[in-house]
Amino acid sequence: MRHPVFSFIVLIIFLSACRKDERITTDADAKLTLSKNSVLFDTVFTSIGSTVQKVKLLNKNGNALNISQIKLSGSNSSPFSININGQQVYSKDNLILNGNDSLTIFVKVTINPDAKSSTFLVQDSIIITSNGNKQFIPLLAYARNAIFLNNSKINANTVWTKSLPYIINGSLDITNGSTLSIQPGTRIYFHKDAAMNVEGILTANGTFNEPIEFCSDRLETQYDNEPGQWKGIYIKQSGIGIIKNSIIKNASVAITSDSLSPNVNPKLILANTIIKNMQVAGYMGYHSELMAFNNLFYNCGNYLVYAIGGGNYNFKHNTFAGYNPDFPRKAAALTFSDYLNTKVYNKLKLDLNNNIIWGSLANELAIQDKSTASSQYNLTSNLIKTTNTNYNIGNIIDTDPLFASANRGDFTLSNNSPAIKKGIDLSNDQYFNIYLNKDLKNNQRFFPSSLGCYEY
Repeated sequence: MRHPVFSFIVLIIFLSACRKDERITTDADAKLTLSKNSVLFDTVFTSIGSTVQKVKLLNKNGNALNISQIKLSGSNSSPFSININGQQVYSKDNLILNGNDSLTIFVKVTINPDAKSSTFLVQDSIIITSNGNKQFIPLLAYARNAIFLNNSKINANTVWTKSLPYIINGSLDITNGSTLSIQPGTRIYFHKDAAMNVEGILTANGTFNEPIEFCSDRLETQYDNEPGQWKGIYIKQSGIGIIKNSIIKNASVAITSDSLSPNVNPKLILANTIIKNMQVAGYMGYHSELMAFNNLFYNCGNYLVYAIGGGNYNFKHNTFAGYNPDFPRKAAALTFSDYLNTKVYNKLKLDLNNNIIWGSLANELAIQDKSTASSQYNLTSNLIKTTNTNYNIGNIIDTDPLFASANRGDFTLSNNSPAIKKGIDLSNDQYFNIYLNKDLKNNQRFFPSSLGCYEY
């Protein structure tokens, strides 16, 4: 007697065989159902392939359907490519699709870099023929031409303009003795794991109406808030920088700096800039120097600011929002220390005025002073999320600033925010007329001002 399990397997094989030989309908009314009527790609840079999109062909009929042809209209001259059943093809003939079954077509686009226009539209279509019916799926992609830099060096004073975006692949090195000046409205896009290394001078002078943008070259919607797509900006020992009215997003670390300034100029001035969606930190400094005015830091993996080994940090009218739902932080959003390791200590100078330091942890500011060096701390008129009563004098402690909507990335202040009109007068500050007289939204600042980067 046959074993019942063996009989069951034979039955399944038999039914499967019947499934393969099911009746194929020739009814002209038996059409395929398409999961999409068209495929639209977001902005794609020339010579850089897009992400893959897919279209499902569904046979909702009771009988099988013979798809006599699936064809890419532009054939091998098309910027689009299709993949069917694991094969990249321009045309596929005589595919049998069983009743109530589906087939997936994968679509990608790579655009010729020789196109002269800065922005343009490329089009094609997929033609599907079955039982004498032709169905069309339009394919569209908005494309941008760009200036491509592959492991390049800036060896002379250079100016970048907004006429075409810049795509950095590998690394871009600004060599010692050279200056890269970036004009308002310029877009700098970084390919996966790319970086900018500053050994000379970086000057990025955006404006409120035309900010400079540093971000990933993946412009598809699903990458909007994805951290860690490129490495970041690294200001090395001989390098200095000014970054103003800019947006830096979606890197591992937005800015890393490993030393004090090599001359009388500050190592880095960062003003009116948004830093967001970092995998590790917004800023990392190793015995370094940062002058930061009117900036917004939020949604960074471990730290918004991680500054160790001492150094000089002057922060005024910044909003530090330690909200990052995708990363379970354990350390304070702003962490400072005067040591690099157990044997190396340096003086730490902190000047923090009119900032908001808030987030999801009980303590979002940590100052670790373990040396006998004459460190100097001036913390005045800040709103700080902390349980440390040492910060209580002259600051607002552990009181919700009442952002308009932190979940939506809106860190302006609500009507009844305790941060309104709590800022000390900074009109005599050496940086006031250049960076502090207006807020991040270009509104005039009046004293007593609101704390943070937004004036109420």
